[in-house]
Amino acid sequence: MSELDTLKILREYHNIAVVGLSPNPSRPSYQVSDYMLRANYNIIPVNPNYKKVLGQVCFASLRDIPEPVEVVDVFRNSAHILEVVEEAIAIGAKVIWLQLGIHNQAAVERARSAGLIVVEERCIKVEHSRHRAALLAG
Repeated sequence: MSELDTLKILREYHNIAVVGLSPNPSRPSYQVSDYMLRANYNIIPVNPNYKKVLGQVCFASLRDIPEPVEVVDVFRNSAHILEVVEEAIAIGAKVIWLQLGIHNQAAVERARSAGLIVVEERCIKVEHSRHRAALLAG
């Protein structure tokens, strides 16, 4: 995935489902989502344990989200990624974004074979910060 590809994703897609989003401000999922929300992205929390996170309605699964999802940003244990990918395919997501430290080759291959863009070993917050000037310029 090139820098230009990452920039294109950040420019074109604004509906981001965050799987594994925690309401705990010390957790990376919260910090990343809070940043992206403040950067004017639509953050859709996905975690069956909560009703709301960051003031947004929280859904039990990707399949429960009533609006289109473009990016699925994943903060789950690597063992659960294939299940997330299958849900992302089912709802017509465009991108699977695996945060730093999340690895599941079978899930990555499944996502790619279904036509999803896969971002691995990158943090969406870090990438947005890196490309902030270009994103603001349009």
